[in-house]
Amino acid sequence: MSDAHHPSSTLPVIRASSLSKSYRRHHQDPGIRGALRAFARRRTEEKVALAPLDLEVAPGEFVGLLGPNGAGKTTLVKLCCGLIRPTSGEVSVLGHEPSRRRAAFLQSIAVVFGQKSMLWWDVPTIDSMLVHKAMYSLDGATYRRRVDELTEVLDLSEVIDVPVRRLSLGERMRCELALSLLHSPRSLFADEPTIGLDVTAKQALREMLARTNAELGTTVVLTSHDMDDVEALCRRVLLVSDGHLSFDGDIAALRARLAPRRLIRAVLARPPRPEDLPPGASLRDESTVLIEASEDELEAATAAVLALGGVRDLSVQEVDLDTVMARAYGTAWGRR
Repeated sequence: MSDAHHPSSTLPVIRASSLSKSYRRHHQDPGIRGALRAFARRRTEEKVALAPLDLEVAPGEFVGLLGPNGAGKTTLVKLCCGLIRPTSGEVSVLGHEPSRRRAAFLQSIAVVFGQKSMLWWDVPTIDSMLVHKAMYSLDGATYRRRVDELTEVLDLSEVIDVPVRRLSLGERMRCELALSLLHSPRSLFADEPTIGLDVTAKQALREMLARTNAELGTTVVLTSHDMDDVEALCRRVLLVSDGHLSFDGDIAALRARLAPRRLIRAVLARPPRPEDLPPGASLRDESTVLIEASEDELEAATAAVLALGGVRDLSVQEVDLDTVMARAYGTAWGRR
């Protein structure tokens, strides 16, 4: 394994200081009168896409960047990739100013989009790799080593010579990942990489991302609406809401803040009468009772559910991450 995969520097891969982005857009009322009024006197309004934030991501981290649509997470990724310039503040990625788009910076990052392809549809992945070899000026020995390494890590030996149009979506996404990693980037931005994949393909791609992070030392920033992706891969989550970084920590801390209670789930042999349900309990369907309880309330709440009688199945578990995120998206906690 080359040193490029495991940079010796302990400096942050991503560092943002008072970073913000806003857009000015023209406002025009509908109709001809609105058009004439806008022509005579143009009105503008400012839209804050990302409020000032401070952030550091260390080498080798696997970070989940979460938030509802329009929250600002895509803006943050674009700022880190140099696709847009900040309105104020500073951002550096691997010591580079992204918006300058210098060759050394572009060779140090990679981006994978679940809904966009870098592969040529009618040719095998290996042919697209040859194009990237020329684009990133890889010498023959380095290129062969990287192809062999990625073929092994991402299990591509059966598909790398097959035209992309004949691959399954899961196989194509593994090839997309290999192509993005060919030039040994130290940082990978993965945007919804499992979108549209079936359960088996999602699990395979998650394993590939985890191996990329663990074995190649690549720092990964993942954006996803699939909470199974986040829970399986991310040791740290960043929650962006209305342009603000409203949470930075691990999933356990996020649960403790938004869903500190346990979920009791009981399946009954017969539907209970609504008046017999314990306080705070609800029905998922006719015979499944749900109730949340704190640690102190857990014993009494479980006893109350058992008292309904005819319990066929009982489980006590943490509130699922989808519910936690729904609460996060629907509240204003942590906003500045």
